Amino acid sequence: MSAGALEVRATSLPGVLLIAPRVHRDARGSFWEGFQAERYAAAGLPGPFVQDNYSRSGRGVLRGLHFQDPHPQGKLAAVLEGAAWDVAVDARPDSPHFGQWYGAELSAANGLQLWIPPGFAHGFQVTSAEALFAYKCTERYAPEADGGIRWDDPQLAIPWPIPKPVLSAKDAALPTLAEWAARRRR
Repeated sequence: MSAGALEVRATSLPGVLLIAPRVHRDARGSFWEGFQAERYAAAGLPGPFVQDNYSRSGRGVLRGLHFQDPHPQGKLAAVLEGAAWDVAVDARPDSPHFGQWYGAELSAANGLQLWIPPGFAHGFQVTSAEALFAYKCTERYAPEADGGIRWDDPQLAIPWPIPKPVLSAKDAALPTLAEWAARRRR
């Protein structure tokens, strides 16, 4: 599907979209729209976006898999410098796709963006020497709703490109998807 200055590709996981903005290149460099409300709404991305987040990380750093429950965030993710393997996991217990994931390489070179709908866990691993990762959120950060699942959950079996990632203590201690779902039901 095309929405003017961007191409929107369905993925194997319903609701998760891979977006290719049109990049204009010439002898000076390149130019593209990273977001334009009317075009993105026409492409099926709900708004409004209320917060922008950025992180700079070195090779092997893995951030995630994060979500908010309640106050789920939709995220429009992109890499502005470098490259990263970006992953969305359906963490909606009532979904027929619960526990399924989709991953894609996002890089400054390919210019791709990934739409991660509300209710999905999100994580990424830097595959270049360094990366500047950016994402727009549909909900503000709510510390009381902060949640996540383990990056190496055997049930998910995500093939992270760098087997021994650099993790925060928080991310290393996250529960598996099954453990999180069991706690949530209580």
